[in-house]
Amino acid sequence: MAIAEVTEDEDAEADALTIGRRIRQLRTARGMTLESLAGAVERAPSQLSMIETGKREPKLTLLRAIAKALGVSIDALLEAEPLDERASLEIALERAMKGQTFQALGIPSFRIGKAVPDDVLRAMLALQGEIDRLRDERAATPEEARRANVDLRHLMRRQDNYFAELEEQAGRILEAVGHPGGPLTQRTASDIAAHLGFTLHYVPDLPQTTRSVADLRHGRLYLSSRIAAKADPRTAVLQALSSRILGHSEPRSYAEFLRQRVETNYLTGALLIPEAHAVPFLAEAKAAKAISIEDLRDAYSVSYETAAHRFTNLASVHLGIPVHFLKVHESGTITKAYENDDVNFPTDRLGSIEGQMCCRRWTSRVVFDVDDRFNPYYQYTDTGNGTYWCTARVEHSSEGAHSVSVGVRFDDTKWFLGRDTNNRGVSKHSVEVCCRRAPAELEAEWRDQAWPNVRTPRTLLATLPTGAFPGVDTTEVYEFLQSHAPA
Repeated sequence: MAIAEVTEDEDAEADALTIGRRIRQLRTARGMTLESLAGAVERAPSQLSMIETGKREPKLTLLRAIAKALGVSIDALLEAEPLDERASLEIALERAMKGQTFQALGIPSFRIGKAVPDDVLRAMLALQGEIDRLRDERAATPEEARRANVDLRHLMRRQDNYFAELEEQAGRILEAVGHPGGPLTQRTASDIAAHLGFTLHYVPDLPQTTRSVADLRHGRLYLSSRIAAKADPRTAVLQALSSRILGHSEPRSYAEFLRQRVETNYLTGALLIPEAHAVPFLAEAKAAKAISIEDLRDAYSVSYETAAHRFTNLASVHLGIPVHFLKVHESGTITKAYENDDVNFPTDRLGSIEGQMCCRRWTSRVVFDVDDRFNPYYQYTDTGNGTYWCTARVEHSSEGAHSVSVGVRFDDTKWFLGRDTNNRGVSKHSVEVCCRRAPAELEAEWRDQAWPNVRTPRTLLATLPTGAFPGVDTTEVYEFLQSHAPA
């Protein structure tokens, strides 16, 4: 059906409701019963009742007869006569019951009788309005998502990406299961699950939109038995348990969803790389001027990205070193970023970094062209905001290759392995001609002769889905839980 046809139908429906309520308002004001008005216009009372409730649109000849019987002009029925509050409430609720919100929630329509108090109508309309507001918030347009990311990044920067309360919670959990320090074993991850009242169940039919599903009623945590070769089985378990440790409830907005995700990932990192053990490890490395993300990764048997993230949590607060972190897709787009060392990341007009193109001269881009993937890549980069040193690696995922890099100001390079590198770069990405615009002679030759097909991570192009947990098919989750629930 065309948009114009839908609009016309909705307008006709709205007019029928309004006209019907005006007829009833005038009839009751004159003390006429439905039967007496029906007799005056030679129609059945049931037919007139359908007109008054907006279920049937009267023909013009019948409208004239009704107007004459009520002693008013036909204009009074069509537009002139204002509706009283009760009639307005009924019309608003009638429209709401036929709208998307009621239908999406499966709420059946009902007859609004005279016995239904005005307060009940107001309350139902208020609830419908609040549901619509929450649905709008959770729609998370790309602009809303960017704003939420910016706000969260500012919070992380103010706290040096360190959350003391999450560190304390991780410490309490590790103490409760008797973890002696050092790397967290899979057995300890299972002990944490048992401590929280969960048993682990690996299944082949986990819903595709989830990493895990917790059955809170029966204390069962479901995970996929099809674990990728390079995946860390501890991470999925700890991420699911972290939400329970933190007492997360259904997020009320996309911003809250993002905050919960950051907290979950932070607590997972704090369990995998415990603060009490990692800080002395890093302090010793700093004293030896031998800090290495690789060494942190290897000491705790985690991914390079996890080690890099965890280093940003601890570096500024415990080591006094401001840092920045970047995750860049092979297409050049930034997917994750953090800084408290004043590096000048590219941003959009909202201040969002995610989705922007990383400068081709930065370590995060240059590393893709390095053949040696066994050793880390180090580089000094001169920027308009000073010189920075970075260490980077390339990792692979279902979205393709990503580089993960950690960087510091030139003055702090003395604490790191790799500071003696001869790799240098010069970036002026704040000036468009640095790398975002081709040299003039190349542009003149090829601009009208080139038509590239863009290669960008699909997550940056997709409309962010609605729902309490964006991207999760809740019907599939509920059907999964029903099929696996113990008898």
